[in-house]
Amino acid sequence: MMSDSFFQPISGFDLPRFAGVPTFMRLPHVTPDHPRLQDVQIGLVGVPWDSGTTNRPGPRHGPRQLRDASTMIRAQHQVSGLRPFEAANCADLGDVGPNPADIQDSMQRITAFYDQLVTAKIRPLTAGGDHLTSLPVLRALAKDQAVGMIHFDSHTDLFHSYFDGTMYTHGTPFRRAVEEGLLDPKRVVQIGIRGTMYDSEDRDFAKANGIRIIEIEEFFARGLKDVMAEARDIVGTQPTYVSYDIDFVDPTFAPGTGTPEVGGPNSFEALQVCRELYGLNIIGADMVEVSPPFDQSGGTAFLGVSIMFELLCAMLS
Repeated sequence: MMSDSFFQPISGFDLPRFAGVPTFMRLPHVTPDHPRLQDVQIGLVGVPWDSGTTNRPGPRHGPRQLRDASTMIRAQHQVSGLRPFEAANCADLGDVGPNPADIQDSMQRITAFYDQLVTAKIRPLTAGGDHLTSLPVLRALAKDQAVGMIHFDSHTDLFHSYFDGTMYTHGTPFRRAVEEGLLDPKRVVQIGIRGTMYDSEDRDFAKANGIRIIEIEEFFARGLKDVMAEARDIVGTQPTYVSYDIDFVDPTFAPGTGTPEVGGPNSFEALQVCRELYGLNIIGADMVEVSPPFDQSGGTAFLGVSIMFELLCAMLS
């Protein structure tokens, strides 16, 4: 397609990166009533919400820090040569306004926001927020058909409940998504799982329902490309969601997250797994659990938004 000048990010040659109002990747901010909304093809959305967090809060501040860090993103991918802002009309659609005092109301608000994107045929790239964010997003994207998912994380997020019956936390979203028919469990692969465990309940659920878990030991033993080839085979050519928890990455490189687990991939491998997604039928993606209070340097957010750029390129490959 011909690139549309309205949707081009502001160049650092035209305005210094430390100047101006920060939007995701310096893209135009398009509101729901904006006359160019109908022309948006990829929408970058913030979900500043962490009511599902069970230990260290803070991801509600993630979208703001990610936006600020994203001013360092430039127009062209250094390996593929892809120029995503010329390949599609991309815009910052702003934040979903959550209700920090009510989980259910917040999830309804998030789903309603993404329902509008589905109606407008805008594919979303989301910045969370804790990992419960993925559930209300999937309720919009997969309401008519269960989708597959490639999930990068150190945790499965497949638990039944927390605290003897609390069903909606950042440790339960994909259990709920399978139960609600949003995810086809036989087309779900979870990569990088590691760390000490409460018990094996989440893995037992995965095994019983056909979810493929690739733990970090297998990831390193087999190698990144071999693992990602299997992930591609699992999701196939059908619609697929990509969910990326920043704690997939070793906390040496990404300390700013609520539940870090040692022994993970480095920052290069964090980018490389996204490059193995090219050509898949990606209907949406998210980057979650960036928690600025635990890395005020902003390094975790810069890695997080660099991963978002990689995911954007994969969505347009």
